[in-house]
Amino acid sequence: MSALLLLFVCLVLGGLVARFAKPPVGIVPGINWWVINLALPALVLKLIPRVKFDPQLWFPVAAMWLTFAGAWLLFGLLGPRLGWSRQRIGALILVCGLGNTAFMGYPLMQALHGQPGLALAVVADQLGAFPLLASAGVVVACLYAGRTPKPAMIVRRVLTFPAFVALIIGIVVGVLGGWPDWLDGVFTPIGATLTPLALFSVGLQFKFHPGARQLGALGWGLGWKLLLAPLLCWMLGVAIGVGGLVLTVGVLQAAMAPMISAAILADEYELEPALANTVLGAGIVLSLLTIPLGNLWLGG
Repeated sequence: MSALLLLFVCLVLGGLVARFAKPPVGIVPGINWWVINLALPALVLKLIPRVKFDPQLWFPVAAMWLTFAGAWLLFGLLGPRLGWSRQRIGALILVCGLGNTAFMGYPLMQALHGQPGLALAVVADQLGAFPLLASAGVVVACLYAGRTPKPAMIVRRVLTFPAFVALIIGIVVGVLGGWPDWLDGVFTPIGATLTPLALFSVGLQFKFHPGARQLGALGWGLGWKLLLAPLLCWMLGVAIGVGGLVLTVGVLQAAMAPMISAAILADEYELEPALANTVLGAGIVLSLLTIPLGNLWLGG
């Protein structure tokens, strides 16, 4: 309970600071730079060498791909029938196909399932959600914005991402027997800064200004992201015999709130950024309720 309370306090504190304290210009990019380039790689370097790879580890990764592919199929078919613009369809595919599996997924999985849950969350994020954002996410953004995807840029974006590089190093170190204790002790405190700073950053960026014309798209988008997608992932896992913590974390990561970076990508490509930010804000608030409830339903 104290771990969940920490998440809530950091999130609310970020919102209060943004509204009343007039934080310095550039604070959000600065915090995000630390989280992405230092805290996240340190956490990956700490956890991945300890992960015991078993045949079921593909499931959290597959759940991320199923969530994105399902969003693309659903909104690609539904959007034209509801009279949505290509920009609206592209925005919903991005923000409702990609989950906030790092900034919110890591803290929530650690709070609910400790270090084993956090390690599985890293697998889902670094082998599932992040490669999707950098590859299929960019392709969708380009297609719905009327631009041409550049394969070389996509490959470079994946291979040079600090946490992905840390993931590869961590796998090699794990095979070789792990880090010495003195070095592992360096990664731990740096990685520990991710939870409070990530949620504080989310709070600083929180926006929720729904317009009447956005409500239908908002309902469809969050209905898929927070309910239908995790339900389909659970059905897939149960059908093929995945169980235990691997099933739980895979489903909960699929149910995570929309990804902040996906909303930024939608803004960059002018894919109805107002809707993307509305879905993002509403999803963050609702997921603080739906994730713990989903965890109870899964027996966590």
